Amino acid sequence: MTVRTRFAPSPTGYLHVGGARTALFSWLYARKHGGQFILRIEDTDRERSTDASVNAILEGMDWLGLDYDEGPYYQTERFDRYREVIQQLLDSGHAYHCNCSKERLDKLREEQMMAKIKPRYDGCCRDKSLPAADDTVIRFSNPLEGDVVIDDMVKGRVVINNRELDDLIIERTDGTPTYNLTVVVDDWDMKMTHIIRGDDHLNNTPRQINILKALGAELPVYAHVPMILGDDGKRLSKRHGAVSVIQYKEDGYLPEALINYLVRLSWSHGDQEIFSREEMITLFDAVDINKSASAFNAEKLRWLNQHYIKNTAIDTLAEDMRQYISEQGFHTTEGPDLHAVLKVFAERCSTLVELAAEIQFFYDDFDAYEPKLAKKQFREQTAPILQSLLGKYTVLEDWSAAAIHHVVEEVVNEFEVGFGKVGQPLRLAVTGHGKAPGIDITLELLGKDRTLARIQRAIDYIAAQ
Repeated sequence: MTVRTRFAPSPTGYLHVGGARTALFSWLYARKHGGQFILRIEDTDRERSTDASVNAILEGMDWLGLDYDEGPYYQTERFDRYREVIQQLLDSGHAYHCNCSKERLDKLREEQMMAKIKPRYDGCCRDKSLPAADDTVIRFSNPLEGDVVIDDMVKGRVVINNRELDDLIIERTDGTPTYNLTVVVDDWDMKMTHIIRGDDHLNNTPRQINILKALGAELPVYAHVPMILGDDGKRLSKRHGAVSVIQYKEDGYLPEALINYLVRLSWSHGDQEIFSREEMITLFDAVDINKSASAFNAEKLRWLNQHYIKNTAIDTLAEDMRQYISEQGFHTTEGPDLHAVLKVFAERCSTLVELAAEIQFFYDDFDAYEPKLAKKQFREQTAPILQSLLGKYTVLEDWSAAAIHHVVEEVVNEFEVGFGKVGQPLRLAVTGHGKAPGIDITLELLGKDRTLARIQRAIDYIAAQ
């Protein structure tokens, strides 16, 4: 048997982290078993589905590297097939026309709730053999007896009695099929063997199984993964930072970091935190997915992203940085070699956006100093220290980190102060924000001319206060 899994998002919004994790788990399962991964766009909600959402899904999948073997298939292109299957169900006695009005159904629901009965359709039209009409829907004749047994790879055995289910609508009055019908037909036609999806679909599964059985279709294996919660224990939403996958790209996250983070939400392999894509494929198994929900931790994701930034090959990192450098509004054609700068700064930043912001001072003259730092570091007694540094660096011929550091030591001894009294104002003078690694390597990369100009500017700034 060839394993076939699918990711079937509705294009009514962006690809969010919950959807991305479902796609990842389905992709991993297919790849582990040498199977096929299919992308299906469930776009039958014509009012809410948009081309922009479709593009966002496709872009997100591409950025994450979740390549699919077939698709994308679009449900709106399969309406003839859905009508064919609905007719098949009608002909076999597994579906019927219903003309119950909204008013009757609302009253029925109200009465059931008053009687503390689970609201469901009462089968009023089930045996009437009504003809098709403008005001009729088509309902599936759900079995009245017996149980639906789901041997779920995550939840274990789940048993639902058919009396708890009702005759769901499979075609609306306007002739459009409903979700539970289209999903069944697609999974059947596309020969899905394993369906990995969020556990919010668990209520739909017994209904879909009954339709599959009515069609004589082979049942797939189901795995319902738990939801992702915010760190406050509530359902993940925008206020927790649950933005689109592409927003993470725009915020400077690497796809490898996000993939690594998502795989650890509800799945683990011992205490291992860092996984290459190859390790994920080798180690992943749906039966190891946790039953309980996982909490999304933005700080953990930032930590992972920093790890991947630090361990990305410099050539690759430089290429990745081009977008963020451009968006920051500077160019690296004049100034130190970008690769040399990244070697020093890569391990200091959690996102590529932060990294671009921190290295900009090498290539652009800044407009102002960070106010709080300037107030603290640029005092009257700092000016002579900077003046001494300026004089010594002006005559320094060996512009190397070691020689630059030696000058700082000379000034520390000259003024009989701690290293911070020299290094900190010097760092602020040349960077504008005070964020930099060792002052010696920073000045070596910045170059002598820019260093001298910026020290002089800081001296002038202090004098003007």
